[in-house]
Amino acid sequence: MPTTGERPRPDLPWTGRPGRADLICWAGIALSGLYALALIPLRPVLIGRNPVLLELLTGSMTSIVTAGAFARVGQASLVLAVAAAVPGMIVFDPFFWWAGRLWGRGMLTFVAGRGGRGDRMIARAERLGRRLGWVGVLISYYLPVPAALLFVIAGWTGMRLVTFVLLDAAAALLWIGMLIGLGYFLGQDAVDVAKTISHYGTWASIALVVGVMVVRGVRGRRAAAPAPAAEPADVTADR
Repeated sequence: MPTTGERPRPDLPWTGRPGRADLICWAGIALSGLYALALIPLRPVLIGRNPVLLELLTGSMTSIVTAGAFARVGQASLVLAVAAAVPGMIVFDPFFWWAGRLWGRGMLTFVAGRGGRGDRMIARAERLGRRLGWVGVLISYYLPVPAALLFVIAGWTGMRLVTFVLLDAAAALLWIGMLIGLGYFLGQDAVDVAKTISHYGTWASIALVVGVMVVRGVRGRRAAAPAPAAEPADVTADR
């Protein structure tokens, strides 16, 4: 609870001065976002060349489906395709559990956003999380709310970390199994699409990186440009 005179900041989930645990947890959540952004150029390159490695790095739905398709045509191990996706999916999830333990509803608001839509999403997640308990984490990827909200609620309601990690891994396997099965069903057609994407993906990634650098350079120049001198005020009075 905030102390006297402290007001919640709209851009952060805690109130008052953050402690060491707050900063470490916040750094982990921020790192998850930066990590996802940093891997964007690699996605189109790896999707048709090494989807199993892409699974391990990102745990993305596209990479999992593609790995299943590669396993169908004999270009990847089915067991490895399933196993590699698990760490990619859950590596940052404990930070959201920890955020729930530290900040509770403040983190729910941060994830869902403020306003009517965010409030409705939080209410739905709270209802599902409290009603389902540990089952909510187990089927989190199949529920109509972001899984991160349910992870926050798990920490907020006192679920132990070991229990959460085991349930999170099991939930990931349930989701991965469905996606791998879809890719296995699609087979060669999915492989052909993935390889086409990778064929042009190198140039697309280079263009993306160059575009980001250009935008940052333009913004940096605008920020560094001196402000225009103010025009002298017209002191002539109307008569």
